[in-house]
Amino acid sequence: MTDDTLDQPSVHALLADGRTVRIRPVRRDDHDQLQGLYEEMSPENLRLRFFAASRRSAARAADRACAPRHFGYRALLAETEGQVIGLAEYDTGGTEPDARTAEISIAVADGLHHRGVGTLLIEHLVSAARAEGITTFTADALSENHEVLRLFADLGLRTARRFEGPEVRCTIALDDSDTYLTAVEERGRGADIASMEPLLRPRAVAVVGAGRKAGSVGRAVLHQLRTGGYTGQLFAVNPGAHAILGVPCHPSVTALPRTPDLAVLAVPAAAVPATAEECGKAGVRALLVVTAGLDAGQAKALLAACREHGMRLVGPNCLGLSNTDPALHLDATFAAGHPRPGTAGVAVQSGGVGIALLDGMSRLGIGVSSFVSLGDKYDVSGNDMLQWWESDGRTDLALLHLESFGSPRAFSRTARRVTRRMPVLTVDAGRTEAGRRAAASHTAAAATRTMTRGALFTQAGVTATRSVGELLEAAALLHSQPLPAGPRVLIVTNAGGAGVLAADACAEAGLTLPTPTPELIDALLAVLPEGAAVGNPVDATAAVSEGQLMDCVDRIMRYGGIDAVLVALVPTAVAAATGDDLVRALTGAPGRRTKPVAAVRLEQALPVELLPTAQGDGTVPSYSEPQAAARALAHAARRAAWLARPAGTVPDLDGVETERAHAAVEAWLQAHPDGGWLDPRDCAELLDCYGIPQLSWAWADTEDAAVLAAQRLRGADGRVVMKAHWPGLLHKSAEHAVHLDLRGDAQVRAAYRDLETRFAGLLTGVVVQPLADRGTELFAGVVQDEVFGPLVLFGLGGTATEILADHAARLAPLTDHDVHDLITAPRCAPLLFGAGGARPVDLAGLEQLLLRLSRMASDLPQLAEADFNPVLATPGGASVLDARLRLLPRRPHDPYLRRLR
Repeated sequence: MTDDTLDQPSVHALLADGRTVRIRPVRRDDHDQLQGLYEEMSPENLRLRFFAASRRSAARAADRACAPRHFGYRALLAETEGQVIGLAEYDTGGTEPDARTAEISIAVADGLHHRGVGTLLIEHLVSAARAEGITTFTADALSENHEVLRLFADLGLRTARRFEGPEVRCTIALDDSDTYLTAVEERGRGADIASMEPLLRPRAVAVVGAGRKAGSVGRAVLHQLRTGGYTGQLFAVNPGAHAILGVPCHPSVTALPRTPDLAVLAVPAAAVPATAEECGKAGVRALLVVTAGLDAGQAKALLAACREHGMRLVGPNCLGLSNTDPALHLDATFAAGHPRPGTAGVAVQSGGVGIALLDGMSRLGIGVSSFVSLGDKYDVSGNDMLQWWESDGRTDLALLHLESFGSPRAFSRTARRVTRRMPVLTVDAGRTEAGRRAAASHTAAAATRTMTRGALFTQAGVTATRSVGELLEAAALLHSQPLPAGPRVLIVTNAGGAGVLAADACAEAGLTLPTPTPELIDALLAVLPEGAAVGNPVDATAAVSEGQLMDCVDRIMRYGGIDAVLVALVPTAVAAATGDDLVRALTGAPGRRTKPVAAVRLEQALPVELLPTAQGDGTVPSYSEPQAAARALAHAARRAAWLARPAGTVPDLDGVETERAHAAVEAWLQAHPDGGWLDPRDCAELLDCYGIPQLSWAWADTEDAAVLAAQRLRGADGRVVMKAHWPGLLHKSAEHAVHLDLRGDAQVRAAYRDLETRFAGLLTGVVVQPLADRGTELFAGVVQDEVFGPLVLFGLGGTATEILADHAARLAPLTDHDVHDLITAPRCAPLLFGAGGARPVDLAGLEQLLLRLSRMASDLPQLAEADFNPVLATPGGASVLDARLRLLPRRPHDPYLRRLR
């Protein structure tokens, strides 16, 4: 542990009441404030903190915290608007650089207890201690100090108590467990929701920059607030006007008759920082900045003002926000109309997408519970909105359009929880981005942003669509219909051609079309007109009546062999002549159906509609294209499958030597401070730390050493392989740097001399291996994304891995479900399970290899890339034939630590 490792940037986080606090390391110039923190405590609190009520303890405690730093000591303080309100410390004793136990202490200013100050400080100490290798905290407290004992007990960490007279010795294990993450998440959720109250439930709103001329954005927002029926107090700020749209104007925020909870800033970009600072000093709790065009300096100043004064921020460069709660009627947007009240929460980064979704939700009749245009997303994010919708009591459908993620792992944990309560849908924006490639390895080439985002959405249970239209299609079905139990669909049509189109669409969407049983065929023929053909699709013919179609659909609904019904209808002269309304056969059916039904009407003008039932107790989605209906049903089937599967667990792995791996990485980076690719010997050591099997190999840097290695490694058939190595060599086959099928010493010598001659000045040695058995060549790898964390990739390997691009990906750490999905997702998966009568490969061994790779990536943030190609899978096992690892000097990052961006 070095003095440099104690450096930690300051961050802002939320207290339990939603207020913002700054967490930072103690500086020497904090002495007076820290001493004042203790001196202002009551005698009783001083006694509980120091076991005595001596005022001299305050000076000694401040001296200790501000003294020159030493090994194993860290002090963090909490402050609001420059005032220190809490201090937390840990100390290993300073005698052993590798100490694993530290003693902690905590102090919180009088009058600020029960707001989460101490808990937040301890969480940040826990994160810092783990990064330094500390595994246990200890703390002494008086047995009557119930508050601090409760704080330790409620952390979510394993805590043991030992009573020693009037004192209690607490021992806290710093396990990185899901129990602790859940506790941190729960505390964060409560604080986050409290902080959003002034933003989405403000009792008073001020529009700063409302113009007198029609066409100004501020005036448009003020108009929306007035005409939308906002029930709180509404103010306008414009020094050059007495009133705008009937709302009295005031010259400044400080001149307002009361401090607004929310200020809408529609001032020029240059004025935004100063206006935000004015709002903060006046006590405003939230800002909505619709202004666009802030430069880097203005953006930094805006966020600094929000953090300094504890204001949540939406924007800048956004459309606004709304909350359709009947008790509030808040519409602080400059959209053309007011959103229809309803149950869909909508958050977008693009104002244009926001307008499209607001219009779509209103047109479908679903409506909106709350809407936030995140804009440049300096602060409030999709994660904040998911937590708000989870708790608002009105939202049952969440729609997101996110172009970036501040903390993908935190978003994933939140989404996993929220999507079990309501569908969470997103438009997967930016799919055509080529992807950021840190190097030219197979892994980096395969790991596009599309693949990374797809892994995040799949693992979190988020329904990812490819367009706004597809999102609306899926939302209509998920809002109106029960989820299907599976992917089996039965198609009913009154026109054979429409049925064929629907069948093609279902097959292309990944749905299945089971053949009806003889019993169902007989039941349907009994109610359908003569000439009907009962297969899948069911051709009810143009002669089908409204009543016959209703009976047909109802009998299908009672059939256990299907999960959903798709009814493709076309208008006919027969139905017109008889007065039959075939659509009414779907919307007028008695009782609530337990399986989803969707209609396709090729003549329908709108892409999707929700048709009200005759009883007025629901709706039926109707699509103008069979592809749209099939896509929506496929999304619903995938959501049902995700919900039906229990949450996965990260398996325990034996034989993992994490500390040895950390030591090896640190030693290598000390010798190579800029990072780089490891040589085969260093790669092998790291793989051995995680029990990842490799094919036997030997290193040789002379011709004679290569011959000796070949003699030792030859298999029963006497053949070996020789691979050249030099720093930076990635694609050996492309460089013709591999010799296969070498027999006898003469061929080994000739191969070595060939490599030595062709790669003179580059070659540092060769790897000699026995010729591998026949098997399936696979590919496995990791890319450490700076935003998303480690991404594990798997698929078909060999020299054509990039050309065929048969890869799947999941974010680490992999659960048991993730690794199963990873193996079964690529197109080559049938080869692993014994296609064509072949024996299946060792699937358990392959799963272990991927789980160990995932563990290595999760343990080592310095692992920028891991590239295993090929991995040879046979019925007898799975082993790595060629491994490449790249390290970079990165510090551990705690993605779950509570902090604002």
